[in-house]
Amino acid sequence: MEAYAVVETGGKQYRVEKGDLLKIESIGTEAGQQTKLEKVLALSDGKELKVGAPELTGASVTAEVVRHLRGKKIVAFKKKRRKGYHKKIGHRQELTEIKIVDFGA
Repeated sequence: MEAYAVVETGGKQYRVEKGDLLKIESIGTEAGQQTKLEKVLALSDGKELKVGAPELTGASVTAEVVRHLRGKKIVAFKKKRRKGYHKKIGHRQELTEIKIVDFGA
């Protein structure tokens, strides 16, 4: 069984292993720099699984920021029939691509 961790960032939870590329909500770290994801919910070394309640104290995941990018465009269209009302709104989420380098307790 492979070693993995479950981390929370941007209000979402991700199951990550070493070497994984991941697109998360934007963080303020420069490209090429390393960052620590402190909110680790579970950590497995391949033999034993440690689960936090709700998170593990002292555990962290080190990730390298690969690049900053934007997600695909989402279009929200509102309309009320027979009233002449219509509204078109577009949104593109700012994302950060990270590569998982290391994790541990």
